[in-house]
Amino acid sequence: MHIQADLIASGLDAPLYAASPPGDPNRLFVLEKNSGRVVILDLATGGLSPQPFFDVPATDLSNEGERGLLGLAFHPAYGANGKLYLNLTNELGDTEILELTRSADSNVADPASMRVLLTIDRTSGVTNHNGGWIGFGPDGLLYIASGDSGSANDPENAAQNIDDLRGKMLRIDVNSDAFPVDPLRNYAIPPNNPFVGTTGADEVFAYGLRNPWRASFDPATGDFYIADVGQNAREEINYLAAGTGAGTNFGWRVLEGSAPTGLPQLGNPLPGDPSLRPPVAEYGHGFGDFQGFSVTGGYAYRGPGSAQGLYFFADFVSGHVWTLRVQDNRVFDFTQRDGEIGVNGGTLDQIASFAVDGAGRLYSVGLDGQIHRLTPQDDPPSREGDTFFDELGDLVEGMVDAVESLFDDLF
Repeated sequence: MHIQADLIASGLDAPLYAASPPGDPNRLFVLEKNSGRVVILDLATGGLSPQPFFDVPATDLSNEGERGLLGLAFHPAYGANGKLYLNLTNELGDTEILELTRSADSNVADPASMRVLLTIDRTSGVTNHNGGWIGFGPDGLLYIASGDSGSANDPENAAQNIDDLRGKMLRIDVNSDAFPVDPLRNYAIPPNNPFVGTTGADEVFAYGLRNPWRASFDPATGDFYIADVGQNAREEINYLAAGTGAGTNFGWRVLEGSAPTGLPQLGNPLPGDPSLRPPVAEYGHGFGDFQGFSVTGGYAYRGPGSAQGLYFFADFVSGHVWTLRVQDNRVFDFTQRDGEIGVNGGTLDQIASFAVDGAGRLYSVGLDGQIHRLTPQDDPPSREGDTFFDELGDLVEGMVDAVESLFDDLF
């Protein structure tokens, strides 16, 4: 397979994520981590909107370290209701999920529509491990990836504490409000969330995550992929088949990838506990093949051409790009694609996110300000054994021999 990487935009200010409104093949909405701006990229011209779609007020945004404007999701009915959602760290360093509505001008959001749906308290004061991805599942519910709030070894054991919203995959219903007297909780709890009516925060869908850095649903199957950044040794890809996974424990801080961490904690399961779900794929730290230091999750490809169903992901530090295929909870064809990528303009590095537009085309989003379109293509067909080309080759070889003989006679 050949992957053509065409530069389509550059000069962005630390872009961290991009997405298209449902059914919109011509625009990408790009998040700038530090500025707090959402800018629109015209995919036909490569031009950026002269004014941002939305600009988070500087007084409402903290962007130190891994903080900033981190995630974006369009409501499945965006075409009708104009609603979209942002994941950011506010001025206190806490995670906020905001709701916005576009204005009469489809290129600009209505700033007066901004409201806080949910806040995740991050009291540790550490600036990393915020997670940041948000996205709607096939069930129409909003999923929120929340990191463990940083520092080594999850010292507050947040990821294993089912009463804590950190180190989790959360799931909420944005179409209803079960907390009408609370202005900072403007959502409802799906009744089939795993801890409804029992011990544990009702918003939690799955837990045991360290810093889930980009998740996605396969649009064709509904399967759920969650990349989780490791600590000292392992990076991992987690997988849940469509319609499954409520209450899953992905293992951190008991496990890093499939390896025990040696961090016992009263109340946590032991490393061999069958309740801990190992990753479907993982890789070690280093700069060699199939190595890296910080995984960036991607997408199962469903765009034009080849590579149908292959899940694309990368490592932010080592720069490797990989694909794999999951069938029956088993991984096939875990392949490093670096040597198959042809870069046309710019540099394909610092991949902080992947993106998919309304036509299913795949993009890489580089923290260095560049966005590339990635187009998988079948390898050119082999000509070996093709009679026409074999005969043509013999003819050309004979002509070359005749010319060489003529020159020998003349000189």
